[in-house]
Amino acid sequence: MSTGVAGAAPQPTVAEVQQRLAQLTSQAQKLDQQYAQAQQQLSAANQQLAAVNTEVARDQGRLNAMQVKVAQIAMAAYENGDLSSPTALLTSDDPQALLDQSSILLELVSSNNSEIKAYLAAARQLLGAQQAASRVQAGKLALKNQLASEKATNAKLTAQQNALLAQLTPAQQAAVGPSSQGGATVGQDPLPTTTQALKAVQFAYDQLGCPYVFGGTGPCPDGFDCSGLTMQAWASAGVSIPRTSYEQMSELPAVSTSELQPGDILGFAGNSHVGIYVGGNMLIDAPQTGEDVEKVPLSGWFLENLDGAVAP
Repeated sequence: MSTGVAGAAPQPTVAEVQQRLAQLTSQAQKLDQQYAQAQQQLSAANQQLAAVNTEVARDQGRLNAMQVKVAQIAMAAYENGDLSSPTALLTSDDPQALLDQSSILLELVSSNNSEIKAYLAAARQLLGAQQAASRVQAGKLALKNQLASEKATNAKLTAQQNALLAQLTPAQQAAVGPSSQGGATVGQDPLPTTTQALKAVQFAYDQLGCPYVFGGTGPCPDGFDCSGLTMQAWASAGVSIPRTSYEQMSELPAVSTSELQPGDILGFAGNSHVGIYVGGNMLIDAPQTGEDVEKVPLSGWFLENLDGAVAP
């Protein structure tokens, strides 16, 4: 019979912690851009729903107005013995119910052809608009659920990152992700803002010290994520660019990373992360949850994970 005491689980090596932290950082960056994309889709769904609801209201009003005329026709036909019952025509504002009773309506076509056909067409149009509104509403709900799930996942990843970071020295932390690079935290005027690119750079400088916020597009102190910062920097210069890092790096014109100019957008780690180049081999970056917008050198993790550069 063994009397030994089970040993404690072996502590991970620094290399193992760094590898796992790098994996978590990559997952968090990809999740952030997925969240930003879902935010865009939700915004579009809200706009679409507003437009469809306007259409529903317009079509409902048209049907109600036409129903008065058709009800008069139906009552006259009923009184003349040409129609068995006008009840459905007089009481229903449900387009599906009206279409289900189309056989009754079609009894009136011979003498009131244009009015009845227009009434049925209006019912079909309203029904289509109502169904479209229902689909968009269901899509909105799905997007809201997705956003909530991704936000919860980000919180979990952040907690795991923090636990791992506690096992590393500051120097070791700097080697594994876009954070803790000893960046500047105060604004400055780097160059005269005589071009759009330099206006974008100035905006980025002005955000130094603002918090990173998952899915954030500012303004400070509401916070930015990485692509939210680059998007708003260029928006401040009057240039509209895509929202997510993947869209920015794939849709904007590519430039050489050996000839970078202030204002260029740099893509990292499979383009899941972006920063704005400000000259002097430096960039301004919104790193990750729990950190602030900072100015960092294009070295270490950033240089090792540099995928390319684009110029809006």
